[in-house]
Amino acid sequence: MRFAICNEMFQNWDVGDVFRLAAEIGYDGVELAPFTLADSVRDLSPERRREIRRQAEDAGISIVGLHWLLVSPKGLYITHPDEAVRKETAAYFVDLIHCCADLGGDRMILGSPKQRNLMEGVSHERGWEWTLDFLRSIAPVAEARGVTLCFEPLAPAETNFIQTAEEAIRLVQGINSPKLKIILDVKAMSGENKPIPEIIRASAPWVAHFHANDANLRGPGFGDVDYAPIVAALRDIGYDGWVSVEVFDFSIDPEVTARRSLRYLKEVFGIASSH
Repeated sequence: MRFAICNEMFQNWDVGDVFRLAAEIGYDGVELAPFTLADSVRDLSPERRREIRRQAEDAGISIVGLHWLLVSPKGLYITHPDEAVRKETAAYFVDLIHCCADLGGDRMILGSPKQRNLMEGVSHERGWEWTLDFLRSIAPVAEARGVTLCFEPLAPAETNFIQTAEEAIRLVQGINSPKLKIILDVKAMSGENKPIPEIIRASAPWVAHFHANDANLRGPGFGDVDYAPIVAALRDIGYDGWVSVEVFDFSIDPEVTARRSLRYLKEVFGIASSH
């Protein structure tokens, strides 16, 4: 099992400093939110991309990939009724795929609840078809660049569209691509009406990424979620990919969150810590 941490909680930190701290704590990788690097990835020159990749390599850290993909630039929307908006969103997503691969990442987490919510007057069926069209248009680029797109089911509190792992699997099954999978997130699964271990077992073999956190929006081990049955379920399905810490409550010092989260994960996965 490889452990990573998402960089956006290190607010206003230089990305190189995040890499160095993550390595010092004992993480294997860092997952990047593109809005922390630039308003638009189109503004990240080839030289800057190489520099970021080199900073990670120098720190001994893998760049896992990208998440929080459509926060910026403003105006992107997968299920917008305006076809021009949908086309620009797909075009920008292609640029995101290229950026991810240029940085050395090989996965992208497609959550973006505010950019996929069904607007008033848009039916579930219409939104579904638009999302399939979107995925169909970007999948060949993901395949060519070796990037796996992981669609993220999110709880009703976050989105009104694709709220369960079962739905997300059905969506990606609608596109015949080996680079379309799903991600499971502990916080999001906490919003489903099934036990988390049951969701994990039912989602094999579609799970390509995993976010570790707590229903209280903090890191793993910071709340009431019991990770022992979660770890058992991941082992049962043979999951051996990234377990990436993603938090939404930034009120705790990021270094404290990073250290305690990794210590807890290594404990529940039964991995001896050298840090």
